[in-house]
Amino acid sequence: MDREQVRGVIPPIITPVDKDEKVDENGLRRVIEHVIVGGVHGILVLGSNGEFFGLDYEEQRRAVSITVNQVNGRVPVYMGIGAITTKECIKLARMAEELNADAITVLPPMFLGPSEEELYRHFVSIAESTSLPVLLYNNPDRVGINLSANLVDRLASVPGILGVKDSSGDMTLTAEYIRRTRDRDFKVLAGRDTMILGSLVYGAVGCVASTANIAPELVVDIYEKYMAGDLKQSLESQFNLSPLRIAASLGSFPVVTKDAANLIGLEVGEPILPNTCCSDQNKQKLKEILVSMGILKSQEV
Repeated sequence: MDREQVRGVIPPIITPVDKDEKVDENGLRRVIEHVIVGGVHGILVLGSNGEFFGLDYEEQRRAVSITVNQVNGRVPVYMGIGAITTKECIKLARMAEELNADAITVLPPMFLGPSEEELYRHFVSIAESTSLPVLLYNNPDRVGINLSANLVDRLASVPGILGVKDSSGDMTLTAEYIRRTRDRDFKVLAGRDTMILGSLVYGAVGCVASTANIAPELVVDIYEKYMAGDLKQSLESQFNLSPLRIAASLGSFPVVTKDAANLIGLEVGEPILPNTCCSDQNKQKLKEILVSMGILKSQEV
């Protein structure tokens, strides 16, 4: 995979499931087509919005295989890895390679609280185990570990590690990732949907945005208008998107993305237990946001 392909809008796609919490192949293919028609530049399967944590090894394998098949080379496919141990991450990285994914994204080990040196060795071991490019994934709110600017600076010099997705919501940290690595063609992607434009201005190359599951054209417009030099319209699109991202607080993570997808007719099934759908009251609020954005017609509410 060419480094220059790491850019633009990459949705962490929803994983539709059936009543037995198995991957719904037709639903997954439907989601993929929805975002590709919306103009995205890549697809992340088994990200946190894809509920990787609720799928066993075989179901993860099915999800990646179906995704690679449906995408059929139209955009790069990134496979998310969120295992705790180095050994399991390496096993999943090799699975991604076997299934012809184009790259992997790797979360820090949740629950353990490893030191910076342990994290460094963990990511280096994964990168050395695969020929696939590696994107680091900083998500301290969910994992409980923040990838420091110093650690990312060190990892940016490791062959095979070509970038980071930052979901910290800390613009100073995002900017430091970019400042410290700008001499090494290291790719930084925004992971907080309300901060896409701000990250691009600092030098990010794109975003991994959950809202692109629902409104791919709008998220793509933020990126494409910025790249065309139209800051005014890029900012307008960013502001238009923000209510949908802020609505994530209406349910347990990552329920709202799935509820919104069902509301717009993608039929992605229920969240994986113990998560459940939003309350009726909050689902109504979500509908109203989708109507205000023009994604749902008022008569559908």
